[in-house]
Formats: sequence, C-alpha cells, structure tokens
Amino acid sequence: MTAVNFAQRSMQPELMDSETVDFTEFHQCLRQLTIVNVFTLAYRPTLRWLGRTVRYTMPRDTVSVFDVGSGGGDMLRKIWKLLQQRDLNPELTGVDLNPWSKQSAEADTPQEMNIRYESSNIFLLDQSRRADFIVSCNFTHHLTDAELIQFIKWMDSHAVRGWFINDLHRHPLPYYFVKTVFRLLPLSRMMRSDGPISISRAFVAADWRRLLAEAGIPRTRTSIKWYFPFRYVVACRKA
Repeated sequence: MTAVNFAQRSMQPELMDSETVDFTEFHQCLRQLTIVNVFTLAYRPTLRWLGRTVRYTMPRDTVSVFDVGSGGGDMLRKIWKLLQQRDLNPELTGVDLNPWSKQSAEADTPQEMNIRYESSNIFLLDQSRRADFIVSCNFTHHLTDAELIQFIKWMDSHAVRGWFINDLHRHPLPYYFVKTVFRLLPLSRMMRSDGPISISRAFVAADWRRLLAEAGIPRTRTSIKWYFPFRYVVACRKA
C-alpha cells in the first residue's frame, strides 16, 4: 500500500468519480454521506456565512443560490429552511454532473421546497445565468488544480453578491480516523473507499492562497478560515 504524502494533494480517483454504479448504490452513498455531514458539522460553516451575509446585504425578499456539486440536495434543503426562517423567498438550484444526483435529490426533497436540480457541467451553463450566492460543499476536492482555478473564476463571474467554498482539510488525523472508523461502520463500499481518499485530495491553507492567486482573486476580497473538525472554507463577499 502506497503511503499518503500529505504535503501535496493526492490525485487518486474516487469511486464516485471513476466507476459506473446503479442508482440504488449511488443513492445509498449520498444518504450515508448526509449522515456523516451531520455528525462532522459540515453544514455549519456555509449556513453561518450565508445567514450573516443575507442579514446585512440583501435589499429584497428573494434570495437566489446555486449549489455546485449538490449531490443529494441536503445542503440546499438546509439553506431553504434558513431563508424561510428569515422570511426570505428562496430560489435554489442544485447543479451536479452526475444524473443520479438529480434523481436522488428530487426523491428526498419535499415538493413544497420547490428546489430545482440540474444535471450539467457548470462550465457549459448559459453564461448569462447569475445567482446572488454560489456555494459548494465537499465538491472542490473532486477537481484538479487547473479545474479548481477555472471554477473559482466561474464563481466570481456568476455570483452577484458572494461565493463560498466549504471543503475538507488534508491532514493525517482525519485521514486515518476516517479510514479506521468507516471500516467498522455498516457503510457502502463507496463510502469506505472514498472517505479517506477525499481527505487526501483536500486542502491546506497554503493551497487556497496559491489557487486564489492563480485565479486572479485579490486577497482583500476573500477570507480563508479553519473550522472544527478539520475543514477549510473560502469566503468571498462582493460589492
């Protein structure tokens, strides 16, 4: 078994990105991932940032949000509840490359939420499309550095009021913890395989500083923060 070099991002492919599976297995994986996200406080940074931002910057009652790499739609369902609690009208769209994600998200999303899910490559979307906010959670580690730089530029040109990246921290402690614990839990083979790989493909603060610079985003417009347990976020609030 090859040792993991935490000094740099791994490019080992995840099963979710490299292997064709049926809907049942994919849907099971996304539902298990939702449970893991709850226990690892994965939603907290995005909801905290968005909640504070809409409180101080929104001049109207309708808030539009794109969630890129939306998976099973769990983040958008939480955003819907957040905006409803603030008496705002949510216009929410989830975009994911895998068509099984759309089917899975629609199956688990109540109709009254009226969340739209699309199967698409974001770089092929209509260039005129905009949203007040663009968010992603546990998505960017699936990209190569070159793709991620392109993604940052895309967010910056399509977000009207701000964008937010929420992803994992590449570090030995969460890597070996997940690798050990996931083997002991009744999880799908995709979860057991992809969990530690996701961490090895993730980021440290220096990665984000370099990637933002290569994307041409001024440091004065962004913030990079670490969240417990082992998560980095990048926030950009636009004028």
